[in-house]
Amino acid sequence: MSEDDKPRGKPAVKANLPNAKSIRSPEFTPHGISAGRGSGGPRPSGLTAAQARKRRRWMIAGLVVVVLVIAGGTTYYVTRPGPKVEVSGTFGQAPKVKIPKDLEPGKKLKVSTAIKGSGEKIAAGDTTFVKYAFYQWAKKTGDDAKGSTSKQIGSSFDPKQQQAADKPLVLGKSGVKGLDKGLVGQTVGSRVVLEIPPGQGFGQEGQQLGVSPSDSLVFVVDVQGAAHKNAGPQGTEKKLDDKELPKVENGKPGEAPKVTVPKADAPDKLQTKVLTEGTGKPLAKGDQAIVNYQGQLWRNGKVFDSSYQQGVPAKFPIGTGGTVPGFDKGLTGQKVGSRVMLVLPPSEGYGKKGAPQAGIKGDDTLVFVVDILGTLVK
Repeated sequence: MSEDDKPRGKPAVKANLPNAKSIRSPEFTPHGISAGRGSGGPRPSGLTAAQARKRRRWMIAGLVVVVLVIAGGTTYYVTRPGPKVEVSGTFGQAPKVKIPKDLEPGKKLKVSTAIKGSGEKIAAGDTTFVKYAFYQWAKKTGDDAKGSTSKQIGSSFDPKQQQAADKPLVLGKSGVKGLDKGLVGQTVGSRVVLEIPPGQGFGQEGQQLGVSPSDSLVFVVDVQGAAHKNAGPQGTEKKLDDKELPKVENGKPGEAPKVTVPKADAPDKLQTKVLTEGTGKPLAKGDQAIVNYQGQLWRNGKVFDSSYQQGVPAKFPIGTGGTVPGFDKGLTGQKVGSRVMLVLPPSEGYGKKGAPQAGIKGDDTLVFVVDILGTLVK
């Protein structure tokens, strides 16, 4: 044995290791599991394996929700709707219209329906009865200018303007191309919003309203009623064989009938004869009836007034004294779609004064034939 291999000093102390069987808790814990608080490691979970899996699923679901919310918020910010013309209010009443200043007019006609009506669709050539408000809408000028200006130009909702504007509108003949085009296909009872570009507006004629040919327009239109082109009575024809009353021969739909007055004394009481019985709703007090009509003098058969000749139906109030008495009495209760003949003695017509401007004397008896085409939406 070499000198280097010889033991030096006292022998090493033998380690006195405890027997594993004699170890008691908390003197020994498996590696990695803390025996008490503050030892730096995580505490053992009291959950079962199933509970732990359920908690992990909830945690994952929560993370997914957070991600979706963040993604949704980002998507909304990127795709959020821009400013638009806003219209609110009740049909038949003046609308509330907001045209944002940061919204510039478009180059194309834009049509939207603020209120959808349940009536018939209207077509080119139809006669419509509408209320409307319209606005001048112009892009701001200048090289760096952005946004727009707007102001109301007119409104038939305004009682002061209603009488002048309360006329039937024939689609295709309004004088505003965008209005004619945008209303086609709409239904009676609808509120329609039309953003009309300059090329489809008033043109040069708008200058008398303060509207430049380069300005756009915003129209809000309530379609209260309509009569189709060449509309006529719809129902069951009734025979009239009274030789003491005028003879009525029907023409083509939309055309005036031929009325032959007998050579006999006129009746002294109101005569109401249904020539075609319609299938629609009966006219009631307060209704606004859409009609075609023809009025003639008994004494010579001369026509003194005719909506057929004018080319557009008219509207008359029912039962409110807005027409001659015989009209109110004779039309109240008659059904839409009917053709009715009314014979009005002077007391049921224009009275003793007559209507000189129409050639009606104070003792004239009048003969009317009336086609009831519809009523306005209230």
